[in-house]
Amino acid sequence: MGHKQEQAVREFLDAWGDETRRPDVEKIVSMFAPDGYWELYVPHGPVIRGRESLRREIQRQLGYTEWARCGIERMWSDERSVVTERLDHFGRNGRTVRHALMAVFDLDDQTLITAWREYFDLHDLSRQTGTDPARLCGLEQPVEA
Repeated sequence: MGHKQEQAVREFLDAWGDETRRPDVEKIVSMFAPDGYWELYVPHGPVIRGRESLRREIQRQLGYTEWARCGIERMWSDERSVVTERLDHFGRNGRTVRHALMAVFDLDDQTLITAWREYFDLHDLSRQTGTDPARLCGLEQPVEA
């Protein structure tokens, strides 16, 4: 298990804030490696690479949300990667929106994020990566499609 990596991801997700505090954009951006990237969850979604581009994308998203909270449901890790199953919430137009997703974080030796890839669900993660989700996530039983 990558406890150090899991703690870094928990800290990263916490920096996105909650109903009472806005995302700490500078902290979020600083937790990426200089050439780190974020691949958005839409199929073959855009890849946002480099800290300045990441900053712009986060600020763009904050233009239509009032707040965001990342909720970790389950987490699996090794020494380089962390997989999260999440139920995130965000405020938009005075309403709370729920968003379930899977995310894979790759981290370097300093626990900076080198890649953050989002997927709709475990099956989407499996389809997009070509990896058996049970093996990737350390599950005992394969997930049925």
